[in-house]
Parts: sequence; C-alpha cells; structure tokens
Amino acid sequence: MLLEIFQYKYRNVPLIPGKLLKELLHEKFLEKYISLDLGISVSRIIKDSNVIYFEEYNTKLKLNGIVNMRIKDDCVYALIGDEFLELSIPTKNRFYKLKAPYPNKAPTIEISGIHMHRIKDIDPWKDSLIKVKRARIKRSHVVLDTCTGLGYTAIGSLRFGASKVYTVEIDENVLALSQLNPWSRFLEDKRITIFLGDVYDVVDVFEDEAFDRIIHDPPRFSLSGHLYSESFYRKLYRKLKPGGVLFHYTGTPGGKRRVSITKGVAERLRRVGFYIRVDPISQGVIAFKPRV
Repeated sequence: MLLEIFQYKYRNVPLIPGKLLKELLHEKFLEKYISLDLGISVSRIIKDSNVIYFEEYNTKLKLNGIVNMRIKDDCVYALIGDEFLELSIPTKNRFYKLKAPYPNKAPTIEISGIHMHRIKDIDPWKDSLIKVKRARIKRSHVVLDTCTGLGYTAIGSLRFGASKVYTVEIDENVLALSQLNPWSRFLEDKRITIFLGDVYDVVDVFEDEAFDRIIHDPPRFSLSGHLYSESFYRKLYRKLKPGGVLFHYTGTPGGKRRVSITKGVAERLRRVGFYIRVDPISQGVIAFKPRV
C-alpha cells in the first residue's frame, strides 16, 4: 500500500469571530488591542473612517464592503488577500465550517451540523487534552492518533511527552481548514506525520506492537461504522504494545442511545483482548492491553 503524506503548512492570516466582528463594525474607536488568532496573542488595530488597519499583518479591511454581509456570531472570518471570507467549504454532500463557540478559544469544525469536539460547558482544546490524559501519554511514547481533525490530540500528545505521533485523516477539506487555524499550527512539527487515507487501511502498514498509545476519536457511528467494528479493534490491538493504552471516544450520540453504543464498543474491545474501563467524564472507553 502506497501511503500519501500530507504536508501541513499553516497560513497566517487575520481571523475574527463573528461576534467580535459585529462589535468592531459598530463601535467607535481609534485604536484597539484584540486577538486576530482566536485568543493565542493580541494585536493592535486602528480604525479610520470605514477602514480597519491590521498593523501586524500589514493589511486592511474595508468595512463598506462587508456591511451587507450576514455575520454569524460563532463563525470565523478571515482576511485573505483582498477577500474577507467566512471560513467554510461547501461541497455537494457536506458543508464544513470553522466554528468558534467561545471567543478567543480554540475553534472546532462543524460538518453539516455535527461538531468534531464537545462544546457544551467545555472548549474544544480542553476536550482534546482530556482525551490525551485518558490515553496516559508519557515521555518518549510513540502514538497513533487515528483521526487528525484539527490536530489537537496530536499536538497535545507532544505536549505530554510523546516522541512521535502518526495521525491519519481521510478528509482533505478538514485539513484545508486546519491550515487556517492558529491552534492547529503545531501540526508543522516534524515529530508529527499526517497520512491521507482511511485509518482502517492505513493502520495495516505499521508493524505489530508499533505504538505505546492510541487515541481513537472517530466520527459518529452512523458516518464511520467500520471504525467501531471488531475487525478494526483487532487491528488496533495488534499494533499496540503489551501494556499499552487505547482511548476510544464515544460521545453521547442520541442521548439515551449512548448506553447501547458505549456498551457495544466496550464489549467488542473486550472480545479482542482489552481490559476495559468506561469513563463518563471523557465520554469514552479506556482500553488496556495486557502485558503478557
């Protein structure tokens, strides 16, 4: 199998969440300090009549060109060249958009109304770090992150000490939006390798017992049922070292239906040889591979 490696390249452009953009349009000021990278840093802007100047980026936004634009509070807007755009990608079957549920915090991606991260009473970055913690990643670990998304769990794995992270993403539209997300920019780290493809097949390329830890955060069951299958779990079991840990996010799809989904995941993981612990706080299942 020939693997395609995605060469991540961060595109540094000024970003403004919709709620903040509305304030800038209607507020009178000469200069102001705001975040133009979704909360990571602060930049100086100057407003002169109908123009806002972004000094740090050596560019400007003409306000008369966006007065009739429908601005949504939780959408993210970017000034790319001379164009001011909502960060979204419409396709024939899906609609992708970068969504900032909390001002000045990490965004998520919404795909046809489905969020890639938890956003109720938690921001996407913290949600991802909880998954990394549950996987018990430590110094020098080699990690498989099965579904890249915006890359938060891959980046978080490095911050917890991982020496190498292999991550897999099937959807290039997701990666395109990640290249405009400041919180994803550390995907440029050479210790992270991004493969394009379906992780069900990509995982076959690795040697058995190649990974110390695995983070499995797949799309919901209705979209990627094969990534919840016993056959896929057997693959992950083989690729994990004895004593290794797999964290499997299940979420709470369908509310009351979560019990059956989580129970089914736990039962299949147990059948392939894992010891199981269901973790309500992370909304996932922690699976331990025996040492012998």
